[in-house]
Amino acid sequence: MELERILIADDHSLVRDGLRTVISGAFDSFELFEAASLEEVVAVIEREGSLDLVLLDLHMPGMNGMAGLERLRASYPTVPVAIVSASQEYGVARNALAAGASGFIPKSLRRSAIVDAIRRISAGEIFFPEDWSDAGTPAGPAEVDIMQRIDTLTPQQKVVLGFVVAGKLNKQIAFELDVSITTVKAHVSAILNKLNVYSRTQAVLLATRVHFEDVSSRPQKDQH
Repeated sequence: MELERILIADDHSLVRDGLRTVISGAFDSFELFEAASLEEVVAVIEREGSLDLVLLDLHMPGMNGMAGLERLRASYPTVPVAIVSASQEYGVARNALAAGASGFIPKSLRRSAIVDAIRRISAGEIFFPEDWSDAGTPAGPAEVDIMQRIDTLTPQQKVVLGFVVAGKLNKQIAFELDVSITTVKAHVSAILNKLNVYSRTQAVLLATRVHFEDVSSRPQKDQH
């Protein structure tokens, strides 16, 4: 996706200036908007109609932690929102992605790494610093909640989720299960609804967070 309309949302003018410089040196022919609070972000989106990317600080006026991000994702689900934060806490980043962010970009990253992150997000990926890990961290309330949501899926929906996690397209899943693409789409829609996420990518993020994997025994015909 071409990045033509980008909103930088941060209450520190120096941060906005820095991001503007980084973006200007990496992308051509784009229109840049700025905001210093959540209400200004909403005003820009309402006025402009659509944006290709919002770079959002979690600690601006009006954000109230993740509540501001959740508000944007609920009100404008088609607008990609990436968090750009000074936080180095894995839990904060993980919660932001679970709340619907398209990526988590630490402000401490090198300019080239920030540009790479923006490019990957614009291509539809979920960006997360590769050297961050919570290996050995026990499951907390968030993980338990995810597992409970996955448990609400029917056996066939879990199979479909496993294929989605494996990166299979709808037509590939339909072939594997010997069902119609329409049936697969219905399953995927139900999965997103039960997991309370906005996209397949977010579903994959949640599933991999609790190490969900494809089941080994798959039915060959769809069962309703």
